Amino acid sequence: MATGLQVAGLASNFDWKSFVDQIMKVEHAPADRLATEQTKNSQKVALLTSLGTQLTALQTSAASLQSGALFGKRTATFSTSGSTWAPAAATDTAAGTYTIVVSQLATAASLKGVNDIGRALYPASNDVSGLTIASLPIGQAATAGVFSVNGKQVPVALTDSLQDVFAAISTATGGDVTATYNRTTDKITLTSASGNVMLGAANDTSTFIRALKLGNNGTGTVTSSAQLGAVKSFATLANANLTTAITAVDGAGAGTFSINGVAIAYNVNTDTLSSVMGRINASTAGVAASYDTVNDRLVLANKGTGDLGISVNETAGGLLGALGLTSGVTFARGLDAKFTLNGGDTLTSSSNTLDATTHGVAGLSVTVNAVDTQTINVAADTSAMRKAIESFITGYNAVQQFIDNNTKVSSNGKGKVSAAVLASNREIQDWGRSLRHMVFDAVAGLTGSVKRLDDLGIDFKPGTNEIAINDGAKLDAALAGKTTDAGAFFTTATTGFAAKLDIFIKKIAQQNTDQQDRLNKTNTSIDDQIAAIERRLEQQRTVMESAFIHMESVQQKLKQQQSSLDGMLARSSN
Repeated sequence: MATGLQVAGLASNFDWKSFVDQIMKVEHAPADRLATEQTKNSQKVALLTSLGTQLTALQTSAASLQSGALFGKRTATFSTSGSTWAPAAATDTAAGTYTIVVSQLATAASLKGVNDIGRALYPASNDVSGLTIASLPIGQAATAGVFSVNGKQVPVALTDSLQDVFAAISTATGGDVTATYNRTTDKITLTSASGNVMLGAANDTSTFIRALKLGNNGTGTVTSSAQLGAVKSFATLANANLTTAITAVDGAGAGTFSINGVAIAYNVNTDTLSSVMGRINASTAGVAASYDTVNDRLVLANKGTGDLGISVNETAGGLLGALGLTSGVTFARGLDAKFTLNGGDTLTSSSNTLDATTHGVAGLSVTVNAVDTQTINVAADTSAMRKAIESFITGYNAVQQFIDNNTKVSSNGKGKVSAAVLASNREIQDWGRSLRHMVFDAVAGLTGSVKRLDDLGIDFKPGTNEIAINDGAKLDAALAGKTTDAGAFFTTATTGFAAKLDIFIKKIAQQNTDQQDRLNKTNTSIDDQIAAIERRLEQQRTVMESAFIHMESVQQKLKQQQSSLDGMLARSSN
């Protein structure tokens, strides 16, 4: 069949393609109606899905009201202005006023080792020309720069020997001030021949004076305030400048001591005083170790307060002995806190956090930091309760607004009526009505003063299906003064307001899901119907187009035959 014959009207002068299109359009009307129905169904599914989201939000807000902890929440505040104490009230702490009088704070026990555990600067001689500033075994490093003696600047470099600095002092002061070192006392002495020794100036850049423990005393002789030799905290224990040698170790230099029964291992060849202190602090011994650079001694302090002991143990010749912690120590007992509650007997606490274990009020905890008298007010946390109630109201109103907006039928006043997408869905309208009735029904079985929302000052907004707190004072009074009754109204298992609401929302949420499933199944069926109609119409189009093409072919042949006859007649007439 010639391709040209598929052009409508080529032989017949009849636009049969347009004719077929019109016929197909008329025949497609049922499929168009189905597509319109499918679109409406999809709109309904989208709205029902959105409603499901709103219901979930309402269910979540109801669940927060069902929590017993909400109505047991408490606030703890001080009536004392500017208090630095820290109060805390756990759930269900008895509301009331608590006056606490602290007469003694708890302190931590400490064990202070003997002073001057470091070896002298230069025990061999008073001549310190072989000792450079950079290598001084002192607690605080002396820095390079200048320092002042009697108003004269004395330069010091890290490569200078201590004897060089002594000479520089003499030179700067014109021989007036001389400096000497005494290996027996391990101290430096500055002496002025003409009067007082005045040390330091605002523009000094070296820490030499402070590092060598020198200070003004208003006389012509100034001596270091304590022995200068100190432990090198970051050198290995074997080279830490300890006065007493560590001998109770094995051939590899390893040893062990215990604090409060907890073993601490060390090695004199690899560990430093700093690393050993870190190991003590990280252990379960419950103490903190620190090095006192001023007095050149080790200090152990309990991490917790109270009248608790500290015990140390090691074989003679071990590290603890070298650190001065086995004999001649100073033990300062820790103190227990002493306080009274509401004028009662004096109570004690090993901690400065006073809790139920010491004062007997379950849930109340107060951390104190000063000897003082302060009053704590424990009350229901009405702000948290009100926030949860307001969240419920917001969720409830969102559901009612959604139902109202999407099921309403309205008129423009000129006879034209418009219906929302879900206007014909009576089940959804019933959900809204049932929800309104349910939230304002009384909760059965309660004996308290709160049995319905109205008892909390909550009622409908005039002219709407929404609710609001119409009497805030009534709500606040109920939450503060009738907390137990309000809690029972919301939280009673199975029959309480929140439980009933949860059950109801689960029921309508399932019904919502069922509706969506039915609509989706309907749309799937419509897809099949439309597909069937379109297959049939396509077949009809093919049949019709084939018939018209055949017609065009026949007419073309007839025209060809007519043309031949006309030619023959013309020739015969001649």
